[in-house]
Amino acid sequence: TTTTTSVIQLIQNEPEIKREKHMAEKPSEERETCGGESLYGGIGFYELPEGCIAAIISFTSPRDACRLAAVSKMFNSAAHSDAVWDRFLPSDYADIIARSDGGAELLNSLSKKDLFLRLAFRPLLIDGGTKSFSLEKSTGKKCYSIAARDLHITWGDSPRYWAWHSTPDSRFPEVAELVTVCWLEIKGKIKTSMLSPETSYAAYLIFKMAEAAYGFYSPAEVVVKTAGGKTETQKAYLDPGEGHSRSYQIIQRRIRLLSRNRTSMTMTHPALNRGRDGKLPSMREDGWMEVEIGGFLTRREEEGEVEMSVLEVKAGNWKGGLVVEGIEIRPKVVS
Repeated sequence: TTTTTSVIQLIQNEPEIKREKHMAEKPSEERETCGGESLYGGIGFYELPEGCIAAIISFTSPRDACRLAAVSKMFNSAAHSDAVWDRFLPSDYADIIARSDGGAELLNSLSKKDLFLRLAFRPLLIDGGTKSFSLEKSTGKKCYSIAARDLHITWGDSPRYWAWHSTPDSRFPEVAELVTVCWLEIKGKIKTSMLSPETSYAAYLIFKMAEAAYGFYSPAEVVVKTAGGKTETQKAYLDPGEGHSRSYQIIQRRIRLLSRNRTSMTMTHPALNRGRDGKLPSMREDGWMEVEIGGFLTRREEEGEVEMSVLEVKAGNWKGGLVVEGIEIRPKVVS
């Protein structure tokens, strides 16, 4: 345990990493005169067996393992071993991967490190394409996305209000595009047992706005209800905020498509009156937008379901053009 603590302390100290790398490259008779033998209780850990070094590295993190690979050839070999990366994978990773098409082949063809990197950088579709599973790359914590088809969307089965179609830039087989509604309600839920325990998570609505989107100048309510029954409600805008004039022009273009009553209702809520008193969406690397619904902590003593909701039901105006990919649940990462 003393050696383990020493290695972890070394990881946090860049000059010490360089020193150990330098010491490891020296002949053994020179190490004593350089003080290498007295660093950690009389034993420099470059003298430990590779399996022991791998076991120690496995108590760190994926990010630290990649850094340690640069210390020496032995550290490089140990940091790439299955013993290390098997520890970074969640204990039930094989069962989760088995829920995907081609899961058995994935398990049999990749090393543990390559499997970790595959899950960290390419989400895996599971459960018939209704969810995706991935790992947070710096910690190995579990991440899930719930496809729009697996969410509860009010009037989602009615072609009059929602259209379902595929798009090449989505990870899921289909997305939901809002035709027109005055009552927007999207809900999802996930069991805390599916997530990493004792971890701070956040849920995000993943979406886009179609070219002719309109009516999203009022903030939506975003709600998270934890497994322990605590409910947190906040406000969030779905409009990416490209300017008031764009919102007004889009509404004008839709007048011909809507009834006279609907047009009148829409025009009584001008975009110029909106205030920025809620969360704003941001652009993702994959080209979609996201807005945070809320956060929660997975506690071992509070197993159950977390419910996530996006509601815009109070303004009463008609809206359309929202393209929903799903809801993503991922750990909050402190940079």
